[in-house]
Amino acid sequence: MTDYSALARQLAPAIAASASERDAERILPYDIFDSIRASGLGAARVPLALGGGDVSQTVVADIFITLGQADPNVAQGLFPHFMNIEQFRLMAPSAMQELYLGKIGEGKLSSGAVAERGAGFRGDIHTHVALEHGQKILRGSKFYSTGCLFADFIKVQAVDEDRRALYVVLPRDAEGLVLKDDWDGMGQRLTASGTTEFHDIVVSDEQVIPVHHWSGRRNYAGAAAQLIHCAIDVGIGRAVVEDAIDWAKNHTRPLRESGVSRASDDPYILYAIGEMSTRVRAAEVLVRHAAQDIERAARAQLEDVARGSSENSPETEQHLVQASISTAGAKIASTDAALFVSQRMYDVGGAATTQKRFNYDRHWRNARTHTTHDSVAYKYKAIGNFLLNDTPPPITFTY
Repeated sequence: MTDYSALARQLAPAIAASASERDAERILPYDIFDSIRASGLGAARVPLALGGGDVSQTVVADIFITLGQADPNVAQGLFPHFMNIEQFRLMAPSAMQELYLGKIGEGKLSSGAVAERGAGFRGDIHTHVALEHGQKILRGSKFYSTGCLFADFIKVQAVDEDRRALYVVLPRDAEGLVLKDDWDGMGQRLTASGTTEFHDIVVSDEQVIPVHHWSGRRNYAGAAAQLIHCAIDVGIGRAVVEDAIDWAKNHTRPLRESGVSRASDDPYILYAIGEMSTRVRAAEVLVRHAAQDIERAARAQLEDVARGSSENSPETEQHLVQASISTAGAKIASTDAALFVSQRMYDVGGAATTQKRFNYDRHWRNARTHTTHDSVAYKYKAIGNFLLNDTPPPITFTY
């Protein structure tokens, strides 16, 4: 049985070794994803029968904390792959699960093209499948397509002619598919989160997965997605603390007024390191607690689906709500921790750590960019509304 947490730890040193250089020079990590592909790490959540490890959500958190610490760009680039697995497992017909999860079990990597820009609300989808002359034609574009440049196939969120939700699965070399490396965010520069265009792509029935029947039904996929985001932020925090400790031990000079001969004995530096470590560790504890709640919810809902149930059982619904609430708390803590420590590091290292050659600002840039995925304010609101009014969180991909 493969130990997927250990596998991530084995990959991490090589990923971390060149992370700063890749960020500074904007070198996309194609070679890293080739290593991930060859390692089999991508099959961690694939069912055993289809060649995977069917690991727990706690192991998923382990994997992404480890990768996030090594390089959060790589971790985020792999995020859509893991979410595709959850959505295939939960929402795809058995034949399509066997097809696409089977590919992943064999070592293929996937990614996703979901978010669009335009009028209306966040999450609105205009990419669509039209029926013309007996053929299904995919048209549209996505503004964010994280990881697609590294993938063997991609899952596209779209709607049909009646505005009903569906997924379309495309091979990387599909005719009419255009993937652009035009993401220019200040952080997470190497996630390949650029534009994707779909120019009259002809798709077969086996490439289209209707999911409109999941509209309004609470599911664990949103919490599982948030868990990975939280784990990446904890990983960023751990990397910052590691760099701060190294700098304090080996580079920081003491102030005369400190009364000590080593910076590592300065009470304010000790305070800063202790505070940084505690915040990250506290966030990690909440992330791991949320992972346990998501695991219970996922297993319960997958069992419901396996029995052919079109509705959640009361017990499953309870597990799902608790998973979302726990993950909302983890999101708050991991966001705060990553942002706090990536700024606090400069109080440990001083002006020298701002030099471009060290590239420590990448930690803050990555944390600030990655934590903008959804509003922490609404996480507080959801928790408060649940505790005071017994109101469950919204049924969206952010819970």
